[in-house]
Amino acid sequence: MKYRTNKKTGNSISEIGLGTAYLFEAGLEEGVRALHAAYEGGINYFDLAAGHGDTYPIFGEAFAADRKNVYYQIHFGAEYSQGVYGWSLDLDTVKASVNRQLTELKTDYIDYGFIHCIDELKDWEAFQENGVLDYMRELKKSGVIRHTGFSSHTPEVIQTVLDEVNIDQLMFSINPAYDSGEGEYAHGSLSERAKIYRRCEKEGIGITVMKPFSSGQLLDASQSPFGAALTKEQCIHYALDRPGVLSVLPGARNKEDVKALLAYYDQPEEALDYSVIATFDPVDTEGTCVYCNHCKPCPAGLDIGLINKYYDLAKAGDILAREHYKTLETKASDCTGCGHCDDRCPFSVAQSSRMAEIREYFGV
Repeated sequence: MKYRTNKKTGNSISEIGLGTAYLFEAGLEEGVRALHAAYEGGINYFDLAAGHGDTYPIFGEAFAADRKNVYYQIHFGAEYSQGVYGWSLDLDTVKASVNRQLTELKTDYIDYGFIHCIDELKDWEAFQENGVLDYMRELKKSGVIRHTGFSSHTPEVIQTVLDEVNIDQLMFSINPAYDSGEGEYAHGSLSERAKIYRRCEKEGIGITVMKPFSSGQLLDASQSPFGAALTKEQCIHYALDRPGVLSVLPGARNKEDVKALLAYYDQPEEALDYSVIATFDPVDTEGTCVYCNHCKPCPAGLDIGLINKYYDLAKAGDILAREHYKTLETKASDCTGCGHCDDRCPFSVAQSSRMAEIREYFGV
């Protein structure tokens, strides 16, 4: 397992976390085995917008003794009074749901308290008017909530919330389909979505990724909006390559699903290459570097994807990106203009010309 650090909280978070939409289907014993397998494999971050209320006793049984070693992302607005997942912004309902979750999780604190599923501006307004945001602030002040975040599928709403409140973590839906304008939650253009990634990287706000497989559609050619399937590993790698991303949170139904996710780290580099998405005709990405590194190997030893990422972040105002660029062993100034990357880029990016542009921007 590899880990990434949230710059605002200092927490070291596993690159692969775990979502809980389907874990309840396993039942208590198998669910505990699945969580133990995740923990033993290095997973330490868990999203608890669960598919059913029966999920929480599974966590309580699995991690009561190891609570301090795992991070829980708990959503204010997800409620389970009917057993199955529901959504409510009623203050009393939210309080009852959170209290029940804490009891069944056998914990008295929340690592990341999340404003849940704010997809429209009217939801954000209601969240404040109903007193839920004030309730979260009270819990933060008392130490019950250690860090704050929110989840959304909508770039416009995300920008508004980030402008108005101090947030440590964002949960956003990221996959090649959504970034290409394909799928149910493909809100915002690639440019609008990229601005979210870059802003979070610049401001030190960690991104945890929901729907990395587009609810499984990207894994099935008959359901994929592209008419072709990707692998789980390609989708995970794509999400981890976006600026600001700390952890990808796919779901798991049992121990075998967990082991399949952890196999990501056993794959050869070519199995992680997601540049095949260029053949799916995602028009919005034409001429845009998506940091896939399909242009490797560079004869001059440049990490072209990383150089592009630091350039994009620096232009967005990320001072640290400029410093990170300067520490690279090989920089855009080392480009020989051989054109190898231009020929290999599946997104038709003139990378050799872009290296000249980057060299001029950074001065090296």
